Amino acid sequence: MASGIPDPQSSLAQWLGYVESLHPQVIELGLDRVRRVADALGLRLDCPVITVGGTNGKGSTCALLEAILASAGYRVGLYTSPHLVDFNERARVEGRPATDQQLVEQLAAVEAARGAVSLTYFEFTTLAILRLFAQSSLDVVILEVGLGGRLDAVNLIDADCAIVTSIDIDHTEFLGDTREKIGWEKAHIYRPGRPAICSDPQPPQSLIDYAQQIGADLWLFGRDFNYAGDRQQWSYGGRAQRRNSLAYPALRGANQLLNASGVLAALEALKSLLPVPAQAVRLGLASVSLPGRFQVLPGRPSVVLDVAHNPHALAHLAANLDNMGFFPYTWAVFGMLSDKDVEAAVAPLKSRIDHWFLCDLPGPRGLSAEALRQRLAAAGIVADKDHRIETFASPSQALAQARIEVAENDRIVVFGSFLTVSDVLATRERT
Repeated sequence: MASGIPDPQSSLAQWLGYVESLHPQVIELGLDRVRRVADALGLRLDCPVITVGGTNGKGSTCALLEAILASAGYRVGLYTSPHLVDFNERARVEGRPATDQQLVEQLAAVEAARGAVSLTYFEFTTLAILRLFAQSSLDVVILEVGLGGRLDAVNLIDADCAIVTSIDIDHTEFLGDTREKIGWEKAHIYRPGRPAICSDPQPPQSLIDYAQQIGADLWLFGRDFNYAGDRQQWSYGGRAQRRNSLAYPALRGANQLLNASGVLAALEALKSLLPVPAQAVRLGLASVSLPGRFQVLPGRPSVVLDVAHNPHALAHLAANLDNMGFFPYTWAVFGMLSDKDVEAAVAPLKSRIDHWFLCDLPGPRGLSAEALRQRLAAAGIVADKDHRIETFASPSQALAQARIEVAENDRIVVFGSFLTVSDVLATRERT
């Protein structure tokens, strides 16, 4: 590795460290720089592409698409971010994470093509993964938007179908501070004349207006597609297609039928390009998995992992916790980033958490446990004779202490950030 630049024999960790050091800003939205490098690479995807954006539900929607399309026999590429444990999780080819060697080869190609163009970590790695997909003889590619939509590097690709899952307040410094502003940003993954799915039951008018302005084929939940269900099964109804007597998705959570109906709307819209038989839908719903989204670990006490980190997601987490039944006490292992609205986010959980184990999160955006304690106090959550609040250096340390102190019939909820859950999962894998 001469002059600090890795070579094709360098490790993936060396490459990622180098890529992370290149750009002065962690996030710099815009497509000009990334498009210049994509053109230099001759980047092109020669198969149908489905892009998925939204505030919450993106990961579940991508996982459902991948599971159903793979069950239909298609060779699927899936790009998601961020990862929980290993970077390789971000690029899945035919259901398997990309190897270190595959990723190093593509990172080296981006480095050779970029010249003097400075790329963020996300832009650099997005180009590398897109190039991997372009060379993998895939039948379909699923791309999860990183942040927003309009200026996100993923929006470099003209999707054959785009899904916006939900719109809520998050990343306000980049996307605006209202649902109307955020909806307009996210709607820019839609393309003229192509299916544009929105599975948010109350989409901002700005999203509808933008889709109509560009002539996208807008599919709205409640107007163009819907679902109905009872305790045993559910059914999807679209513009011209019904899928009846479906089992519930293997993913936990009260909002998964909303995500699944958006997926089935996209597949209905793409049926001439990617026909999917009923059996593939059933197999995909049954086999789908997604770590860190209301994931309940085996054993007792019950331990729930959830990457929920904004008010909308935490309201869903609260509802899902209510559906779990009775537990004498609920213990929280909680860590958040400093740019999140902690006070609004924890509001749905105030009455559902008995004891709070707060943890430091790493990196420049990580909030210290002590600062998090102060944010909780501002939200009216303080220690008293019935409620404990303690601080820890990491989520895994907080969880280890919680496991010592809880009763077998209690539950522990680990939440607040991808970083909170990833530390727990990484520690679990090492032990």
